[in-house]
Amino acid sequence: MKIYFCGSIRAGRQDADLYLRLITQLKTYGEVLTEHVGAKGLENVVVAEVTQPSLGVGYEIGRAIDMGKRILCLFRPAPDKRLSAMIAGADNGSSFIVKNYQEEQAAQIFSDFFK
Repeated sequence: MKIYFCGSIRAGRQDADLYLRLITQLKTYGEVLTEHVGAKGLENVVVAEVTQPSLGVGYEIGRAIDMGKRILCLFRPAPDKRLSAMIAGADNGSSFIVKNYQEEQAAQIFSDFFK
């Protein structure tokens, strides 16, 4: 399986180490891509860490929706963070899933998503 992981680049580099740890876990489920979201003929899923607001990640999620990809959005609740209402409202429980999480829960969330 090919997995496209999204995370904030411009506005959220303070989470770069977390992104790397999440990607390391995702590699047990398939090849993690950093590009090629527009490639045709690939059976991809998108895993997006959405705690840090990012127009780029929002765009990538929108493109994935347009291509009919399964999407998992991960959000770490905190007093100073608010999940986008568009992301929260898109959760349909099957092809678009949003999970509030703490890092130690990621392995179980991934296991459930990739069943």
